[in-house]
Amino acid sequence: MSSADRRHQEIAAAAHSDSASDPTKATLPLAGARPRIDPAAVRRFQLTVVEGPQVGATRQSNSDKCSIGSHPLNDFVIDDPTVSRFHCEVRIGPDGARVRDLDSLNGTVVDGVGAVEAFLRGGSLLRLGRPVIRFDFSSESNRLPLSDRTSFRSLVGTSVAMRSCFALMERAAATDSTVLLEGETGTGKTRAALSIHEESARKDAPFVVVDCAAIPENLLESELFGHEKGAFTGAQARRIGAFEEASGGTIFLDEIGELPAELQPKLLRVLENREIRRVGMNAYQPVNVRVIAATNRDLRAAVNTGSFRSDLYYRLAVVKIHIPALRQRPEDIPALVEQVLASMGDDAKKAEPLKAPDFFARLQHSAWPGNIRELRNYIERCLVFEDALPLTETTAPPAADGHVDAMQPYATARRRALDQFERSYLQSLLALHQGKVTHAAAAAEMDRVYFYRLLRRHGIKP
Repeated sequence: MSSADRRHQEIAAAAHSDSASDPTKATLPLAGARPRIDPAAVRRFQLTVVEGPQVGATRQSNSDKCSIGSHPLNDFVIDDPTVSRFHCEVRIGPDGARVRDLDSLNGTVVDGVGAVEAFLRGGSLLRLGRPVIRFDFSSESNRLPLSDRTSFRSLVGTSVAMRSCFALMERAAATDSTVLLEGETGTGKTRAALSIHEESARKDAPFVVVDCAAIPENLLESELFGHEKGAFTGAQARRIGAFEEASGGTIFLDEIGELPAELQPKLLRVLENREIRRVGMNAYQPVNVRVIAATNRDLRAAVNTGSFRSDLYYRLAVVKIHIPALRQRPEDIPALVEQVLASMGDDAKKAEPLKAPDFFARLQHSAWPGNIRELRNYIERCLVFEDALPLTETTAPPAADGHVDAMQPYATARRRALDQFERSYLQSLLALHQGKVTHAAAAAEMDRVYFYRLLRRHGIKP
C-alpha cells in the first residue's frame, strides 16, 4: 500500500458474518479448529468504467472506501467535465456497501435512480454525468491497520473504529505533516489534535488553538498573522499572531470550513511556503509550525460548491483522519464513562449506579447526537442528582413543510431539519431587526460571536 493511499484512509468498523456468501463480510482462515473473524478485515471491491470517457478503466479498493471525482486527490480519478471535482464516495461498512453523493453538480444515479446515499449490490451501475461505473465485490479482503493501544493520550477506545484511528494518529505524530481531522460536533477533534501534538517531537513547544468560526471575519486575519502598530484603526501596538505564537509547536485551526474566502489564499501560502505577513507589514517572515485543522463539514462538498478552495483542501488533507461518531463505537462507552468519572473525582458512592452493566447497556442503545460531549454532560448531571437519570432523546424541529424524509438515516434527517430551522430563524430574525446583527443577537439571547458563526455557516450576509 502506497503512502498516498495510507494517508487518506478513514475509519470504518469491520464486517462480521457466519455466511461466506454475503459479499460484505470477511473472515480470516481457520485458526486451529475454530474460525476466527478478523475485526479489521473489510471486503474488497472493484470499480469499472463501462460507459463514457475512460471505458475499461478500473480501480481496486485498498481500504474501506474509495472516492471518485475529477480532482487528483480522489482515489479513482475520472477526467470528464460532467464529473464534479469530488463527486461521490463508495464505502464498505458493517451494514454493507454504500455510495454517498458529495453535493456533485450532476448528481449520482444508482441503477437508474438519483440518490444522495444508497446501498450497492454487486453489479450496481453508478452514473456520474456521462461516465457510468459498475460496482463489483471481490473475493478478497483488505485489512485496516489497527493500533495495539486502547488509549491515545486523552482519547480512549477499544473498538476497531478507534484503534484504526489511533493507528493513523501514531503515524501523524511521527511526522510534521499537516493533518485534517474530520468528524461530527462533540466527537473529540480538539482532544485528538492535542494528543497528536503531545505525542510528537514538538510536545514541549506551544499548542495554540484558533476557532475560525468564533472570531469575527474582520478580526480573524489579525488573530492568525498579527498586525503592526497603526495597521488599522485601533491598532495601537504591534500584535503577535497565532502562527508566531505557536513557533516551534503546533497551531490547531478548528472549524476550518468556516474560514472566509479572502483568507484562504493567505493560509495556502503559509502551508506552501511556511511564511506569514502581519497586517500592515510589507515583508514576509518564516514560521516553524505544524498545522492541524478540524471540521465537522465535508470539505469536498464545499470544494464542489466553490466555497472552499480545492488547492487549500489538497494542502490540508495530507493526512486525513476521521473521528468516528459515538453511535459507531458503542463498545467504547464504558471506558468513556470511567474516564469522565475519574476526571470528576469519582466519589465511589455516587458513581456506583453509573458503573452497573444495565446502565452501560442503556447508554449503548442511545443515539447520542451530541456524541462524547453529550455523554459527558449527561454523566455529570447524573452525579449531581446522585442517580441514573432517564435518557431522553433530543427531538429535532420539524421541517418547514411538516414532513421529514424517513428514507434518510436519523442523524442525516435530524441535521437537515436543524439546518433548515436555523436558516429560517436567522433570516426571519434579521429581517425583523433590519439586518442589525447586534440587535438580532440580543433579541435571540445569543452571543454575538456565535450569531456571526451561524450566519457564516448558512451563507447568510446581514
